[in-house]
Amino acid sequence: MKVLIEERRLSQIKVGLVDMDGVMCGKYMSRDKFLCALEGGFGFCDVVFGWDVGDKLYDNTLLTGWGRGYGDAEVRLIPESCRDLPLEGDMIFVQGEVVGRLESLCPRGLLRRVLERARDMGFDVLAGFEYEFLAVDEEHEALRQRLYQEPKPLGSGAFGYSILRSSVNTDFYRALLDLCERMQMPIEGLHEETGPGALEAALCVDNALRAADNAVCFKTFSKVLAEKQGRMLCYMAKWHQEQSGQGGHIHISLRRRDGGDSAFHQPGREHAISDAMRHFIGGIQRLMPEFMSLAAPTVNSFRRLVPGYWAPTSSLWGVDNRTVAIRAIPGSAKSQRVEYRLPGADSNPYLALASGLAAGLYGIEHRIEPEEPVSANGYLLDAPPHLKLHRTLWEAAQALRGSAAARDWFGDDFVDHFAATREWEEREFQRHVTDWELKRYFEII
Repeated sequence: MKVLIEERRLSQIKVGLVDMDGVMCGKYMSRDKFLCALEGGFGFCDVVFGWDVGDKLYDNTLLTGWGRGYGDAEVRLIPESCRDLPLEGDMIFVQGEVVGRLESLCPRGLLRRVLERARDMGFDVLAGFEYEFLAVDEEHEALRQRLYQEPKPLGSGAFGYSILRSSVNTDFYRALLDLCERMQMPIEGLHEETGPGALEAALCVDNALRAADNAVCFKTFSKVLAEKQGRMLCYMAKWHQEQSGQGGHIHISLRRRDGGDSAFHQPGREHAISDAMRHFIGGIQRLMPEFMSLAAPTVNSFRRLVPGYWAPTSSLWGVDNRTVAIRAIPGSAKSQRVEYRLPGADSNPYLALASGLAAGLYGIEHRIEPEEPVSANGYLLDAPPHLKLHRTLWEAAQALRGSAAARDWFGDDFVDHFAATREWEEREFQRHVTDWELKRYFEII
């Protein structure tokens, strides 16, 4: 990396780290400061773990806050995360990870620790992220001034997989594909989803930590590209009540470290589902309600989780069934995998993957047998109480607080802090009067 900096004659380098909500924070750093930080790390104000997405300070956290003085968190740079930033000429971007006093809160560090446990169990993990998102064909400032009401989508009508729309809007499509290639986060497939301005991008499979790095960079820099084109992208879980929600599905597979073969594929079994894969599914099914807030982290997340809109309402599973939360995808030894369909596009990639992976590994550890698979419409089934998902962020946060498995896999500090941030988010929402309430009650009640 030092050679690269010299070759490009860079005087600054952009560095970043990810907060609890999956938002990329960072700054430009001088060359000398950066080279020094490569060896010894640097300090970054710990307020990034102490405020919400609106920069409003939490009043209910213990590890950050006024009582702690908002000192510096220690950050180590990750040289292997270095990427080109083609939207900024020769600039490069390097991610960091919090260590030291607040390491327990770092989302990337949390996923890394789950992956270390997977390795101790004899597994390497591959993952691939899929994102559904809204492309808006107007500038941010115009939309912001009217409080993001009535956005003008990039395309009209419900034309899922439309070649027409992707061919008309090639300036955006081709620019996004090119950006992702040049930033080493290639897209495996990009297509129109059903609904005006709805798109879906499937990022290429990679080792799990790199896949999550790619996902967070994709969400961040795809927005940068759109705004530079006078457009906007939205990754809310549900941007309009009449449109389908926006998922952030994750595909997960395990490889055995002692031979590199698939731990999920076993010829001769029904759908070639191995014991490890079956128990992995059983673990996700068992712990999904407890870990739910890591995959559905906002008030808006729960607007997406309603029947008939391609999002789960309970922790059912099935073979190649998109009406349930856990989709077992049979195939060759290379392609056999589990699709975790609970996360929305609004989820933090590190936390969403960590929650699904930890639950699955817990299932393997404890040899948890899943319920019978669902082959019909999962929305029409009345799931047993222990498989039903929570209906509010507050309920999901309480489930996380009370989860012994979460405290084992994620640690007390993380569980208590993250639950507190989700409780704060729900409290902030409850303070506000919505447009729906005004329209419904202002005159008639």
